Amino acid sequence: MATQREMEIIDSAYRAQLALEEELSGDKMLVNMGPSHPSTHGVLRVILELDGEVITDLTTDIGYLHRGDEKIAENMTYTQFIPYTDRLDYLSPLANNVAYAYAVEKLLGVTVPPRCQYIRVICSELARISSHLLGVGAMSIDLGAMSVFLYTFTEREKIYNLCECLSGARFTTSYTRVGGLAHDMPAEFAPMLRQFLDEIPAAIDETDKLLSRNKIFLARTKDIGVLSRADAIDLGTTGPILRASGVDWDIRKAHPYSGYEHFDFEVPVGTVGDCYDRYLVRMEEMRQSVSILRQAIEKLPEGPVNVDDPKIVLPEKKAVLTRMEELIHQFIQVTAGINAPPGEVYFSAENPKGELGFYIVSKGGGTPHRLKIRGPSFVNLQALRKMSVGHMVADLISILGSIDFVMGECDR
Repeated sequence: MATQREMEIIDSAYRAQLALEEELSGDKMLVNMGPSHPSTHGVLRVILELDGEVITDLTTDIGYLHRGDEKIAENMTYTQFIPYTDRLDYLSPLANNVAYAYAVEKLLGVTVPPRCQYIRVICSELARISSHLLGVGAMSIDLGAMSVFLYTFTEREKIYNLCECLSGARFTTSYTRVGGLAHDMPAEFAPMLRQFLDEIPAAIDETDKLLSRNKIFLARTKDIGVLSRADAIDLGTTGPILRASGVDWDIRKAHPYSGYEHFDFEVPVGTVGDCYDRYLVRMEEMRQSVSILRQAIEKLPEGPVNVDDPKIVLPEKKAVLTRMEELIHQFIQVTAGINAPPGEVYFSAENPKGELGFYIVSKGGGTPHRLKIRGPSFVNLQALRKMSVGHMVADLISILGSIDFVMGECDR
């Protein structure tokens, strides 16, 4: 039973829609697509103004998840917030953990050991392949290519097996820690990863054969949703969308972190900026990620995975149970959090969807005074209107799939 307040909100929304409909001229029609629609990939509401089947205007309505992660962070210690980063882009939780940890470490002024940096690269690139597999697979099934969806999800299941081996969890991993990792990677992880790297190229090639020269797929994606280089920059897009529009920008190259400067890889760049280019960029990025993973596992340094600072990293449990000093350090960290200095920092990482950034303001103590998240899905979704006006409703399905957004990141 709806409350009086809920009825007032529903009535207000209904009256607002009627007002919009009255403003429409001629035979134009107002149509709601979402928030419950398979092609909006979550809880996105798109308000379409149509002239027949042609989109004449478009408005995106977000906020249906109403998560409030940024305000939650201000009431938690830096470590306690790590599981919440899993739930931003929940298709690449390992990469979210890494970006957040580097932001806090920048505030603390610490540098993690080389072995930790390389393992974080492995986490980030596995997340990139996993996210792109889902992005290509979901876009394909939206356009009717069921087989591709099954191929890509088969490979993603192997990545989840790797995540489970590494962190103990398949989906929300919470593996990275401020100052290092929850633990070193287990002995069986490297052989599993090598086997996966031997198998995944064939699956990527099979997807390429099924889609890249498929007449139906080409008709649904080529010259659809074109975003020019200038518009891509003006709208603040990042990741595959920006690179598909011809902008050679990748944070791993422009501002290397986690040792990316030691890896040999290329940044794929498109020329047209349409749905097809965005698909091609993601396909090539997966191949480049495979190359990075091979280099990381072969060059993986020995040594610790955590900084040697008991005020940042929890001491070993055995020491906590037998020594007073370690017990005190654990008690302070768990109850009050890591004592960060006053200041403000911004750190961004090249996540699968684009630039994931964390802006942290500290007044000292164990919790941030303010925390702002730059979610790439939120920013990239701004380009939807520019891509869609003038196209038909059926083309909007292709465009939404090519943006590859996650509403958990939009409604952060």
